[in-house]
Amino acid sequence: MRFAVSINHQQAHPIIHLKDKQSGCQVEIYAFGGLINAFRLPLKGKMHNCIDGFSSVADARKNISNGFKSAKLSPFVCRMKNGTYAFNKQQFTVHKHYLGEHAIHGLIYDAQYKVKSFEASETNAMVQLVYTYESSDQGYPFAFDIELIWKLHVGKKVSATTKIIHQNKSTIPYADGWHPYFTLGGKVDNCILQFNSNTQLVFNKALIPTGKRKKDNRFIKGSSLKEIFLDNSFEFANKETPQCVLQNKQLKLTVEAEKSYPILQIYTPPSRKSIAIENLTGAPDNFNNTIGLLLLEPNKLYSFTTAYTIEAL
Repeated sequence: MRFAVSINHQQAHPIIHLKDKQSGCQVEIYAFGGLINAFRLPLKGKMHNCIDGFSSVADARKNISNGFKSAKLSPFVCRMKNGTYAFNKQQFTVHKHYLGEHAIHGLIYDAQYKVKSFEASETNAMVQLVYTYESSDQGYPFAFDIELIWKLHVGKKVSATTKIIHQNKSTIPYADGWHPYFTLGGKVDNCILQFNSNTQLVFNKALIPTGKRKKDNRFIKGSSLKEIFLDNSFEFANKETPQCVLQNKQLKLTVEAEKSYPILQIYTPPSRKSIAIENLTGAPDNFNNTIGLLLLEPNKLYSFTTAYTIEAL
C-alpha cells in the first residue's frame, strides 16, 4: 500500500505519522493541540521540514503560547480587545491567555485530543482527532465538540478539516483558524509571497482592526519579502479563491483554503526564519467588530478546510 499511518505513544501525548512511501513525503501530527508539527519531503538527498515546529511534545506543552506555532485557533482568533465582548445582552471576559491587555488565539490551542480513527490507502493517509470544550473558561460558557481530520494526499498535499457542532440552547459566537509557521530553508527575505487579495484590514497600534479597509496591491502578482515586515490581515472577496503561494529558489508552497476561510493573516516573526500564514474564518477581534463572526446554530455541523501543497523547483 502506498500510504501508511503509525502512532508513537512514547511521549506524553500520541504523535501520528502519515507517510507517502512513493514520494517520501511525511507529516507529523501531535494529539496535543491537534497541530501539524512537521511536513517533510526529500530535497537534495535530505529530508526538509517545511514546518517550523517543536522538538518534542514536552517542548510544545511548555512553549505553545510562545509564538503559538501551528496552533488551532478556536473559538476566537488572534486578538480580542481587552478579552471582553457582548453577546445576547450579556458581557463576557475570557481568562485563558493575554498578550498585553488583549486576549489572544482562543481557548483550545493546548487541548489534549483523542485519536478517534486513522486509515491508509493507495490515495491517502488520514487521522481523525476529537476534543470536547466543556465551558472551562467562564468568558466562553458555550460547550462544543471539535473534530480535526488531517490527511496526506497524493501530490505532496496535506489538508486540515475542522468540524464543529454544539448542543447549546441557542446560537453561539465562533471563529476558527490555524497558525502554522512555514520555512522553505533560509530566511523569508529570500522568498516571494503572492496571494489573491488587495484588501488589507486597517489595524490600530494594538493590532486590533479599526473597521476600515485599504488597498494593498503588493502581493497580487507576488513580491519579495526582503525588508518587509507583516502582522496584517487581508480579506478575500467572494469571487476570490483564498490562495497563497510562498516560494524561494528551491521550494514552492501553495496554501489553498475553502471560501469558509476568507481572511488571511500574515506574520513575519523577528527571527525571519519562518512565516506564519494563517487561514481565518473572520477578522481579529470579530466578537466585537463582527467581521466574519459566525453564529453557530445548535446541532448543526460546520466544516472548514485548508490545504498545503509543497513542490521542489
